[in-house]
Amino acid sequence: MGCNILEVESLTKHFPTPKGLLYAVDNVTFSIKKGKTLGLVGESGCGKTTTGRCILRLLEPTSGKVIFDGKDVTKLRKKQIYLLRKEMQIIFQDPYSSLNPRMTVEGIISEPIKINKLIKNEKDIKKRVDELMDIVGLASRLRRSYPHELDGGRRQRIGVARALSLNPKFIVCDEPVSALDVSIQAQILNMLKELQKELDLTYLFITHDLSVVNHFSDDIAVMYLGKLIEKAPTLQLFENPLHPYTKALLSAIPIVDIDKKKERILIKGEIPSPVNLPDECRFAPRCNYVRDECFEKQPELIEVEPNHFVACPYAKIN
Repeated sequence: MGCNILEVESLTKHFPTPKGLLYAVDNVTFSIKKGKTLGLVGESGCGKTTTGRCILRLLEPTSGKVIFDGKDVTKLRKKQIYLLRKEMQIIFQDPYSSLNPRMTVEGIISEPIKINKLIKNEKDIKKRVDELMDIVGLASRLRRSYPHELDGGRRQRIGVARALSLNPKFIVCDEPVSALDVSIQAQILNMLKELQKELDLTYLFITHDLSVVNHFSDDIAVMYLGKLIEKAPTLQLFENPLHPYTKALLSAIPIVDIDKKKERILIKGEIPSPVNLPDECRFAPRCNYVRDECFEKQPELIEVEPNHFVACPYAKIN
């Protein structure tokens, strides 16, 4: 079955605002087995990226635990976090703004190696850069190029090579293909899958595109307004979604067969403000199956089928 390399327990991140607390991430709990991929999905603003950054301590969590390889990341000091950066990396969403425009491809990829003093000999550093460029499919002739001279796909390959330069065990993929053309998306996703097998990598794959996460992830966690509302193995979630929000998301996925009719589930209303949220089901104001009890307290994520968790006490009735 494999062991968990990452365990997130009651992770919470609140931001103070002039109008009150903004609930970006609220009591989120999940785990990822070594060598597997968890897809974290939800619409823009639901807290996906904040969750990923809190796990890496790029943002300081308000509360909760992040256990990585047996160590609680939230309790590590600055020097320990510095050492942990070698094992936990991130691929950013925008392949242009995440790269230094004044550095060449070689400089960007070699920078983490030099900062962490993994390799000290300049000749060996260049050799390692060549290896990384080859791994991600970048031609060696591009080593002196600058990011603005390359297309989006090549820029994202630089980002992947930079993340791999420290030989990490775990990578947060923060919507790594959302800014790319569809044909390039497939190339990057296939490359990430191959790298996962070759290097025994573990991914947290953040996206809003369910059709992408379907082919890429072993498990899927659905997020809404800072809360996890459903989590299950990918096939199980697509075949038997239980939460009303998950059902609506899946119904919105386009299908290729024009003769096949698909019923769309429309979500009414607007997303509530994440500031000063009441103690009730976050989805209740927009749910077609809402009951009076839904406004009394927040539902907990409970296991209703083997490995299938849902935060809705009426999920099986829906």
